[in-house]
Amino acid sequence: MTTPSDQNDHGKPADGRRHIFDNPKNVWRIIYALHAICAVSILAEFFIHRHVVHSWEALFGFYGIYGFVACVILVLFAKEMRRVLMRREEYYDE
Repeated sequence: MTTPSDQNDHGKPADGRRHIFDNPKNVWRIIYALHAICAVSILAEFFIHRHVVHSWEALFGFYGIYGFVACVILVLFAKEMRRVLMRREEYYDE
């Protein structure tokens, strides 16, 4: 792990090493891979029989929708928690 003193003005390591995600092409590869995984999981719903316990689990794309909604709720909850838990910048200096 690098400390701020180990980095130059642009936030990159002073020794010249580059991170894998410094190259925008690699970032786009990850994005395309995630899109492909999502597409495969949606297409799999046509071929895989799920043994559901509750009737709403049988809805097309239920697990994707459920995961997306849960993620959004977590983000919104975390934003509200920040208001409660956040301290002033000089809190630890006192």
